[in-house]
Amino acid sequence: MRLQGKVALVSGGAKGIGEAVVRRFVAEGAAVGFGDVDEAAGRALAEELSGGNSPATFLPLDVTKADDWRGAVDALVGAHGRLDILVNNAGIYQRIPIDETNEDDWDRMMEVNAKGPFLGVKAAAQAMTASGGGSIINLSSTAGLRASVAVHYGASKGALRLMTKSIANRYAKDGIRCNSVHPGPIDTAMGHAAVPDDQLDERLYNRIPLGRFGKPEEIANAILFLASDEASFMTGSELVVDGGATSR
Repeated sequence: MRLQGKVALVSGGAKGIGEAVVRRFVAEGAAVGFGDVDEAAGRALAEELSGGNSPATFLPLDVTKADDWRGAVDALVGAHGRLDILVNNAGIYQRIPIDETNEDDWDRMMEVNAKGPFLGVKAAAQAMTASGGGSIINLSSTAGLRASVAVHYGASKGALRLMTKSIANRYAKDGIRCNSVHPGPIDTAMGHAAVPDDQLDERLYNRIPLGRFGKPEEIANAILFLASDEASFMTGSELVVDGGATSR
């Protein structure tokens, strides 16, 4: 098991990519605390996984609230004595162009997608340092690498990409690595919102060399690698998992 003995915190862990990460981490031996604003889905997942050898605990978490982050970190450290992995997965998407984007849209996007991970790192870094180091994985997007129809979404994911590099430099001496993952369109509710059904041929099948949506489990595999000791010499890096879309 690649995460045996490690303790992980995953935001947005009740559904989609986050759920796939929680399931994979538990299967690999980690004790996992995961947060989400969807408490019903989160508690149902925790109950489903409670019969395994590695615990999975749902922690109510609104990533825009510093107190929620501190409570989640304190709960995990209190239960397990350490924190080794943080996955900043929670995020939102809104497919509108800049001329239809208002100030509230912009503020909400940046609050969840950029401020949320910022608060997560602030809450987790001290516990990770006390544990002797760890791994932070930030879920950005290919929209953080190139132009996007949704300007505010691309801006938030681009901000997270550069935050990752700054965090990597700040905490390297403490044994904490920080990397970003950049998925292309993934077969989740958010992925289908980004690529509507009537645009599949034009925007997905014709533009992605592998010609399909990615699976949440494929992103979870990439995150698992970065969380594990196998990626011990990687920090400040961008791992693109997009079916070849950005190669064109």
